[in-house]
Amino acid sequence: MFREKRQRVLVTFPTTTQAMKMEEAARLGGLEGRLIPVPVQISAGCGMAWISPLEKREEVLACIRRAKVETEEIYEMRL
Repeated sequence: MFREKRQRVLVTFPTTTQAMKMEEAARLGGLEGRLIPVPVQISAGCGMAWISPLEKREEVLACIRRAKVETEEIYEMRL
């Protein structure tokens, strides 16, 4: 059974520590999303990315700023 592909916001990180910091900040803030392996189409320092529905983009960016998470890139992708 396959998950339907949807537009999503994807955030990459320079280190695993920053990816885990994002996961914790999102959990505490009730932000929908999860950590995934970085898709093969892109590359990232730590190999992990945060993914959320595209409609949560502003909430994701606010969470990053609030928790002072270091990021590499922010993408909009159909996954």
